[in-house]
This record gives sequence, structure tokens and C-alpha cells, in this order.
Amino acid sequence: MAQKQSILGRIAQLARANVNALIDQAEDPQVVLDQVVRDYTANIADAEAAIAQTVGDLRLAEADRDDDVAAVQEWGAKAAAASRRADELRAAGRTAEADRFDELAKLALKRQISFEQEVSAAGPQIAAQAEVVDKLKTGLVSMKEKLAELRTKRDQLVARAKAAEAQARVQEAVGSIDVLDPTSELSRFEQRVRREEARVAGRAELQADSVESRFAELDELSADLDVEARLAALKSGGA
Repeated sequence: MAQKQSILGRIAQLARANVNALIDQAEDPQVVLDQVVRDYTANIADAEAAIAQTVGDLRLAEADRDDDVAAVQEWGAKAAAASRRADELRAAGRTAEADRFDELAKLALKRQISFEQEVSAAGPQIAAQAEVVDKLKTGLVSMKEKLAELRTKRDQLVARAKAAEAQARVQEAVGSIDVLDPTSELSRFEQRVRREEARVAGRAELQADSVESRFAELDELSADLDVEARLAALKSGGA
């Protein structure tokens, strides 16, 4: 019975395991859950073997009790048959033979009482063992439910890890795009274009200044010629 109780204790302990706590405390939750799933599976196999043995012992005890019950009925029938034969012989005046059959009836009754005692003693033991079997089966069901929960959580964790990894890759890709922002290249090209435009505008302005200066020189030359002409006119008039 102690061994069966230890099995119950182990099943109860495993069934009460806090899966979320295991995940939170683990450095690599998936590895831990995989190991826990393997441990649970192994413990379930051990528990099933132990329960099968316990159930087998219970069925043997029940079979022995049934045999004892049948023996009680059988020896009771033998005692009754021997007693009737003794009565018949005694009625016929065959006292010695009647006494012998009465002795046989007594022996049969003793055997009947012995089997009745065995049946009576087996009753509580079988009831207790049946209760243990029920608890073991309940614990086993709880273990299997917990195993299913573990597998579900493990699968969810793997899916979440893959999703997080994919998201990280996308973010890294976006980050690399930000680092190599093509608009910065456009900005540099735009600056080059603006500098070239400014250079061309500068040259145009210089050219414009040169033309204007030449026209200015021409204007000054015309003015000088005019002055010279007037001076010549004055001189010729004065003559």
C-alpha cells in the first residue's frame, strides 16, 4: 500500500506543476518545456505500469474473494447434505452411521466458517484497494491533461518565438533601410545640382557684367567724341 501511496504522491505533485512558473524561470523556455514534456511522458508511462499492476492485484483479490464466496456456498451445501443424510440414517435406526455424517456436516460447517471469515476480511482490503485504483486513475487523467497543456504551451511558445524572430528580422531590415536612406543620396545630388546652377548663374552674371562694362566704355567713348567734336566746333567758330 505504501508504494501505491508514493505513486499517488508523485502523480499529484506532477499534476500540480505550475507550467507558467517553469516558463518564466527558464533561460530557454522551449528547451525546458521539451524536457518537461519528456519527463511527463516518462512519468505517465511509469504511472500507467504501476496502475496496471495495482488494477491487476485488485482483480486477483476480487477473484479470490469470489472463489471464497463460492466456497462458502459449496461447503454450506455439503454441510446441509451431510446433516440430511445423518437424519435419514438416524430415523432408520443406524445411529453410528448417522453420527459419522453429523461429524462430516460439522467439518463442512467449519470450512464454511473459515471461508466466510476470509470473505469478511477481504471486503475492506478490496474496498481500500479499489479506492486507491480510482485515485490513481484520476491522477493519471490529470497528468495526461497536464501533458496536453504542456504541449499546447510549448507549441504556442515556439510559434511566438518564430513570430518574434520574424518581426526582429523585419525591424533589422527597416533599420538598414533607414541607415541607407535613399533620400539622403537625393539630397546630396540636389546639393550638387544647386551648386552647378549657382556656378552657371555666377558665370552668367560675370558675362553680363562684362557686356555692361563694354557698353559703359562705349558710352564713355561716345561722350568723349562728343566733347572733342564740340571742342573742335568751338575752335573753328572762334577762328
